[in-house]
Amino acid sequence: MVFRRFSVVVFARTVVLCLSVFVLIYLLTKTTFVATPFIVSLLIIAQIYSLMHYVQKTNRDIARFFDSIKYSDFSQSFHTTVRGSSFEELNKAFSDVIEEFRRARSEKEEQYRYLQIVVQHVGIGLIGYTAEGRVELMNTAAKRLLKVNNVQNISDLKSVSKRLREALDQINAGENVLVKFVNDNELFQLSIYATEFKMRDTQYKLVSLTNIQNELEEREMEAWQNLIRVLTHEIMNSVTPIISLSSTAGSLLDRFVNSHEKGAGSWKEPASLSLPSSVSPVPCSVMEDVKGALDTISRRSNGLLHFVDDYRNLTRIPAPSFQVFRIANLLDRVHKMFAERFQVRGVEYSQAVEPAELELTADPDLIEQVIINLVMNSIGALAGASSPRIGLSAKTDSRGGVLVQVSDNGHGIPEELQEKIFIPFFTTRKEGSGIGLSLSRQIMRAHKGSITVSSIPDTETVFTLRF
Repeated sequence: MVFRRFSVVVFARTVVLCLSVFVLIYLLTKTTFVATPFIVSLLIIAQIYSLMHYVQKTNRDIARFFDSIKYSDFSQSFHTTVRGSSFEELNKAFSDVIEEFRRARSEKEEQYRYLQIVVQHVGIGLIGYTAEGRVELMNTAAKRLLKVNNVQNISDLKSVSKRLREALDQINAGENVLVKFVNDNELFQLSIYATEFKMRDTQYKLVSLTNIQNELEEREMEAWQNLIRVLTHEIMNSVTPIISLSSTAGSLLDRFVNSHEKGAGSWKEPASLSLPSSVSPVPCSVMEDVKGALDTISRRSNGLLHFVDDYRNLTRIPAPSFQVFRIANLLDRVHKMFAERFQVRGVEYSQAVEPAELELTADPDLIEQVIINLVMNSIGALAGASSPRIGLSAKTDSRGGVLVQVSDNGHGIPEELQEKIFIPFFTTRKEGSGIGLSLSRQIMRAHKGSITVSSIPDTETVFTLRF
């Protein structure tokens, strides 16, 4: 309709222009007028100019319309000042299209912002990068997990972990790999899943990072607890009757001994007991051996019962009673407990809390027990050290979490054993029971925290409690 009206207007103006030319020719050839042909000529020139301006204005509007689309400039407006112009409808169509583009762009920007909010607030770390390693996307969860602020290329992650850098470089679409590394005295075990997509002729790789270390520790501890429950139940059910029977037999033997006269080298049977003449009296030495054996059975059975009961503590961790307390006061109490032992063994003790008023929300009794276990392990590790040192410290990490550390310069823990020392029953000391560190990990798990170790043999060993 618009272009039909445009054609009609152009045709009409062209007809008027042709008639004007015909009139000019007629005036020049058939009349002797001078002024009239001049006036008609001016009218013809005006008509030509008006027609050209009319057509060019339309071209300018169309060009401006396409430029606004090309450069996404939807602030343009299209309207005519000539009332009744045939291009009012065209200008309205231009304005409607511009408004539709503006609305579509606004919806697109809203969807993009919504997607950005979702990506940044999702709990799983996400990293998107090109085949050259250029990082195009890294959400907040990934930055917090890897403790980085700005990563331009995945090669920058080499400072976090060389294994992680290699895994991100080599992983293929659809693969799921596990990467274990230590960063800032904290153990990470990442589950990495990758997918690939292509956008604007550029190949992208999107990986998700999930730290499953806490879940693995929790499942491992649950498995050990279930095993310990079964073992302690069966052992105690078997040992308890042995203790009872050995005690009963010992009591009967004591009454038998006390109620009869001790002869020369043998025990005489009571008068009420009829024994065959072929049965000789029991020698004293034999009766004493039997009594000693029963005592040994009873004593060792009770020892085994107490040993099993200690392991049952791993399955009976009380729920923490959370309180707010100053860490410096806690470390002072621990120091007072070991001050005399430090002095006797010549251990140099140091303590640092930054800031001095640093507070922690936890169960002070349970955390104190953990620190006591670690200090006792440190004392054992300092055997033979020329200048033994033990240090207790507390501070906050880059994310505002509280760290409590116990360090020493003892013989240390070999790297291949650092992951095993928290396993129940495992110990590197002859006199150890393998309970202390397992119990400490249980207590930290109850506080939603973790305990890790970093050790350089014969140089420094640091146990870190992370809340």
